[in-house]
Amino acid sequence: MGKATGFLEHGRELPSKIAPEVRIQDNKEFVLNDAFGSKIGTQASRCMDCGVPFCHNGCPIGNIIPEFNDAVYRDSWEEAWHILSSTNNFPEFTGRVCPAPCESSCVLGINQDPITICNIEKTIVETAYREGYAKPKTPRSRTGKSVAIIGSGPSGLAAAEQLNSAGHTVTVYERDEKIGGLLRFGIPDFKLSMSVIDRKLDMMAQAGIKFVVNAHIGVDIDARELRKQHDVVLLTGGSTVPRNLPIPGRELKGVHFAMEFLSQNNRRANNMDLKTAEIHAAGKHVVVIGGGDTGSDCVGTSNRHGAASITQVEIMPMPPEKRPVNQPWPAYPMIMRTSTSHEEGCERHWNILTKEFIGNDDGQVTALRIADIHWNEAKPGERPGFEEVPGSERIIPCDLAFLAMGFLHPEPQGVLAQLNIGLDERGNVATQGFATNQPGVFAAGDMRTGQSLVVRCINEGRECAREIDAYLMGDSKLEAKDHSLMLSES
Repeated sequence: MGKATGFLEHGRELPSKIAPEVRIQDNKEFVLNDAFGSKIGTQASRCMDCGVPFCHNGCPIGNIIPEFNDAVYRDSWEEAWHILSSTNNFPEFTGRVCPAPCESSCVLGINQDPITICNIEKTIVETAYREGYAKPKTPRSRTGKSVAIIGSGPSGLAAAEQLNSAGHTVTVYERDEKIGGLLRFGIPDFKLSMSVIDRKLDMMAQAGIKFVVNAHIGVDIDARELRKQHDVVLLTGGSTVPRNLPIPGRELKGVHFAMEFLSQNNRRANNMDLKTAEIHAAGKHVVVIGGGDTGSDCVGTSNRHGAASITQVEIMPMPPEKRPVNQPWPAYPMIMRTSTSHEEGCERHWNILTKEFIGNDDGQVTALRIADIHWNEAKPGERPGFEEVPGSERIIPCDLAFLAMGFLHPEPQGVLAQLNIGLDERGNVATQGFATNQPGVFAAGDMRTGQSLVVRCINEGRECAREIDAYLMGDSKLEAKDHSLMLSES
């Protein structure tokens, strides 16, 4: 593949970024891909002829990574685009926000820095748009079957493109005023610009996909009536119920779920109606509770607001700097990761128990009572417990608190209640394959699996589309060769 000695001659390089003190002045993307230039071919040349490419194992959508790396090295960009787009509907999204489990599985990564797969992917798709290789996936004919997709996040959009490419008539319903779901209102603009989303949506609309916004199914529109109008209904509403923190003072003003803050800031950055009372971090002491990506996004957004201070606390222990022994290659390791938002300024603390929000006479949060904890060694078959470290309790300033502790399950009321959809023990939609307990109703993405990655949701949408297609065509084995070819080529 590519240059046989590339990995011996070149090290890993990534595009430069706008300096933190400059980029926090706005909400724009800050990775300088255009300046990377010819280095991308050199980086692609590092891909080894490794025999068994474990990057395939790490990638949830099965991207054909060595092949598109080779095409980039040979400067065959249209070929690289066709290889990449054959497995990934949205490389413009994953190239920006995916944590790259493929890179953790890269064979070169056993004893060197892995291939810069995500950046190569992003460069391929941007080249495809610039050169005109990216085109609407218009079907050759229509089947006469209609599909309603409720929810326009990554799983819903992936399923929509696949099913439309197979010739079915697809309508995507979104309760907000613009399509995108988590992509638009959950991920900050400085990581994924709305213009990147809109560029892809325009192409999907040109291919024949219908988008209906301001359509809250189960509230404004009866889900049972929608079911009657379509041959299939696909539920992709996501896992939208956040995990709460029921401690004293939770009701104080200034304590918010992370998504309240993040979605509002995306609206502000794009001159949209905020819809709710303004949440702004300017000049305030911000505490982010939760150490994952959502918490990191709150940090980056607070920096752009001009917060007086930002503290991120996490109840779990600090991850190790290097891959631990019990998470060997090619597993995705739980290691210490410093995001670009953390680089912009933030105090981070682990093994922290949040005990109480403290407020003033006006009901506004002003401080947070916390304490250090020590985790006990878990017994076989039991979950580990923790103990508070004596004398460690203290109070830190807190004018704004963001709860970024993950999500529990989809909203059980509304569409799920109206269609009488069965749920599993965790509150997610119960399915066999992707089919729910109701005939002709399917589910995919976080609504079915629980909170996950954008790339996993894309895979959910693609695999569910295949099952829906088999259901619609009355052939579980897809023996209708011409139709099966349409779907596989899409």
